[in-house]
Amino acid sequence: MRTPEKKGSIAIALGYHPEEDDAPVVLAAGQDEIARKILEIAAEYRIPVRSSPRLAELLIRVPPGHPIPAELYQAVALLLAYLYRSAEPGEFSLPPPGGR
Repeated sequence: MRTPEKKGSIAIALGYHPEEDDAPVVLAAGQDEIARKILEIAAEYRIPVRSSPRLAELLIRVPPGHPIPAELYQAVALLLAYLYRSAEPGEFSLPPPGGR
């Protein structure tokens, strides 16, 4: 997710494995340079990106590694549904174990 704003950009990386997670988890979040790096990695691994400024402003408060709050389930579910529907088969690839 990204939001170009006067105060800078925000990017949030979410992960969700229904068989393992009770809720989507914030994998990374940041502003400005960190946001640019998150978007760069997303592009490298062909991870779809969707702009949702208000949702990004709420999710930036969730520490990485923590699940999203219950009050954001519906908004994140709609976002994930959109991304999954619009993805090409095999579009998602994962970084190697250990990440970057």
